[in-house]
Amino acid sequence: MTLDINYTIKTKQLIDNLKSVCANYGLGNDGNEFKIISQVFLYKFLNDKFRYEVKKLKPELDANKDFSAALIKLKKKDYELLMDLLDENVPRLKPHQLIAHLHNIQNSGDFAKTFDDTLRDISIENADVFSIKSFSGAKDKLFDELSTFITDASQRDAFCRALINKLFEFSFEQSFEDYFEEKYDFFKDIFEYLIKDYNSDSGGKYAEYYTPNAVSRIIANILVPGKVKQARCYDPSVGSGSLLMSLAHKIGEDRCTIYSEDISQKSSTMLRLNLILNNLTHSIPNVIKTNTITQPFYLEKLKFDYIVSNPPFKLDFSDFRDDLEKDSFKERFFAGIPNVPKTKKESMAIYLLFIQHIMYSLNDSGKAAIVVPTGFITAQSGIEKKIRERLVDKGWLRGVVSMPSNIFASTGTNVSVLFLDKKADTEHIVLMDASKLGETVKEGKNQRTVLTREEEARIVNTFNNKQAVEDLSVIVTQEQVQEKNYSFSAGQYFEVKIDYVDITAAEFAEKMQGFEERLNALFKDGNRLDIEIQKQLKGLRYE
Repeated sequence: MTLDINYTIKTKQLIDNLKSVCANYGLGNDGNEFKIISQVFLYKFLNDKFRYEVKKLKPELDANKDFSAALIKLKKKDYELLMDLLDENVPRLKPHQLIAHLHNIQNSGDFAKTFDDTLRDISIENADVFSIKSFSGAKDKLFDELSTFITDASQRDAFCRALINKLFEFSFEQSFEDYFEEKYDFFKDIFEYLIKDYNSDSGGKYAEYYTPNAVSRIIANILVPGKVKQARCYDPSVGSGSLLMSLAHKIGEDRCTIYSEDISQKSSTMLRLNLILNNLTHSIPNVIKTNTITQPFYLEKLKFDYIVSNPPFKLDFSDFRDDLEKDSFKERFFAGIPNVPKTKKESMAIYLLFIQHIMYSLNDSGKAAIVVPTGFITAQSGIEKKIRERLVDKGWLRGVVSMPSNIFASTGTNVSVLFLDKKADTEHIVLMDASKLGETVKEGKNQRTVLTREEEARIVNTFNNKQAVEDLSVIVTQEQVQEKNYSFSAGQYFEVKIDYVDITAAEFAEKMQGFEERLNALFKDGNRLDIEIQKQLKGLRYE
């Protein structure tokens, strides 16, 4: 069954309605608006998922118009058994915590407190599954006390009633009826719509911008060309998780476990929502808020089968740069630490640390895909060159795809995707220049290049089949890359084609006379250059 387009529209209307409530109570474009929108949306999703899964286990409950009332009537033993039977991705809710119950009692006194208490209790009772940990092990809350974001206490009850009424008008349960492949595309679209007004990259600081779907799909389809039984998948700079979601969907959500790190609490919150929407709740305990470079949570604990990353390219990390020179970091950062520039400290190339971290974090047969600035693939010296040398000399380079300009709407930097494989075929390294593909579209004030599905398939198939295609890709050996000063640029390996045309001696003489006449016209003043050209044309030696 295909999800009706009207259902997608209705879901987006729910998001718009929640934004409208925030605006009506003075929270439009407020720093707390994202917390309210995302958490209320998540509460609705979890509420409806709980209802749907309970009804599957106990179909007779579906016949009751008042589901929460029917749940209350269950014997304690029957209710507890029902909770035990629920899948781990499903929250454990009590009847009085359901939206329908709050809707029924919304006119009671101090409703804002009841609303906040409900969300707080759900957070506490489901903390083991739904909480994000920091490096220290401290857990965050699934929900905040949302009414407190309204500074006028007299308006809090009305604000919470308005939210509940919007939630009560809509149901996610139809989406749970459909095949997961279609649900993935549906919720991916909804997730993007939900975060589109809030998913800034904080001036480039945390690279929280959303990786384009085309890039995510290309990476997943190249990294995972066939079936995978079980896999550990990791992103050390996860952002909102789009790369991991595509990878998990390609492998199969039930066949992979997600691990991630990111310094941004906002990114971790986005990722949690993404994991819940994509049936990957079991991986939420593996989401770690930390500075991956200085305090990597998984470094000596786990090695990974697949790593994907779109790391921040530039960032001022001068505050902890000198700490990375310690012996304990030297094995991981074998190629070195970027220096602090005299000006523009924010331009420090932190992505070079992430590449080295990823290389260190792969298991013996691990594979990785890393988005890098295209300048990395041809730099003639420095840390960039040392990293490329190790990748090639160890036989870990599977290939590179250079993407079209402006494929990210939020950055004008040209990017390439670096594909690593500890078991790479060193005789068939794929270097691809896809920069001429795609068409330019305008998104707000920015221009962005968009790839068609056919172009995506062309990139993936050419790469996976190791095909040399004129003006697109070359297949090179480890030795050839070494001879080219470890350049990863496809253009430097393309053959230079010279077209030869057979002409007669008379035609040749006529063409030469034409050249001579045009040169004479350009140098009418008879200067020394003219004399030199004339003599060279006549085959004379000029001393």
